[in-house]
Amino acid sequence: MTLTATRPYSRRISPIERGYLNAAATGTPQLIQMVIEGEGTLDPDALRRAARTATEASPGLAVRRRGPLWRAGGPVPELVELPAGTGLGHEFFHRDLSVVTGPVCELGLIRDAGATRLVVRASHIVTDGRGLRQWIADLFRVLRDEDPVGCPDTVDDAHFRAAAGHVRPAPEAARLTGLPAMIGEGPAGERPLWLRRRVPAAPSGVTARAAAALSRHLTTDTGRLIVPVDLRRHDTTTRSTANLTSQLVLDLRRDDSWKRVHSTLVRALIAKTEVAVLDRDFLRDNPFANNLSEAQAFDGDNFPCTAIISDHGEVDTAAFSAPAFRATSFSTLPMLVPYAEMFLSACRIGDDTELTLACRDRPGAGEKAGTLLDDIAEALRSG
Repeated sequence: MTLTATRPYSRRISPIERGYLNAAATGTPQLIQMVIEGEGTLDPDALRRAARTATEASPGLAVRRRGPLWRAGGPVPELVELPAGTGLGHEFFHRDLSVVTGPVCELGLIRDAGATRLVVRASHIVTDGRGLRQWIADLFRVLRDEDPVGCPDTVDDAHFRAAAGHVRPAPEAARLTGLPAMIGEGPAGERPLWLRRRVPAAPSGVTARAAAALSRHLTTDTGRLIVPVDLRRHDTTTRSTANLTSQLVLDLRRDDSWKRVHSTLVRALIAKTEVAVLDRDFLRDNPFANNLSEAQAFDGDNFPCTAIISDHGEVDTAAFSAPAFRATSFSTLPMLVPYAEMFLSACRIGDDTELTLACRDRPGAGEKAGTLLDDIAEALRSG
């Protein structure tokens, strides 16, 4: 099934998206996976119709790569009905999505006794967390018989460079050849290891608190942190599903204070550093890997980046509910990144914080990662 748009959608592949294309070339799937759990049922046929309508309003989720462009006309996100009890080891959670043939987005429906899970997977090359959440919100609007809001804009990161106004050049990030791994030893499996915690606390400064807890486990005196930042904050009128996420690179110290990390993060946001780094030449001025060979050389024992921490903020589960379905939980399954040892995702649902940690599945990784995640959860609870 393909999407026929009344107004052809086309946009340039941005420098940010080219970075993800390069990462995908290492053989590591570049995927966003969001999991909505709830009570009640979702009708498969209604979901298929809603996916089509939501994608007509946001054609960036049905594109194919054509030279330097993303062009509409790719397959609409498909629905896969999975058996009850399907776990994270199922192939569905690990297969890649092709940006050449499509689809670039798909849904998985798991109906257990009295509960339902909806998994939405998309290529991170063409979208980001905010973009995908906007599409999912439209999916549920249609299920509630409401009109989709849509994301028709075709802007890229250059738009936000202009929207941000004057920005001072970003400070040069020192190149690190590799930080000793913290989680597990020995060869890693091909699939990520995911661990999840729901913490009965929703403090401010989640990223900084998590980073400080992580710093207690550093194997050297320093570490390095990546914090994704949504460029849409510089023009909140933009409605786009594109990958519009830049990054801040922060140094981490052993036994760091969360308040120091937080103040460093706030100063970088005020300085709009995530915009300034867009002007770097990532083929020659990259703190992690300057070419494909360097990215493929990381063997799991050393990484130039300790962790990526992505805080998705507050999630209103009512936006992901339908007449016969009430969402009770939202979480993500972070991807592995070639140059980062781990990826922590967080979001707030009411008075709770959902945490999911992704790392390489190596001998001893489950126990070590579990301890690390427990310490992060305790840091959030102790507020």
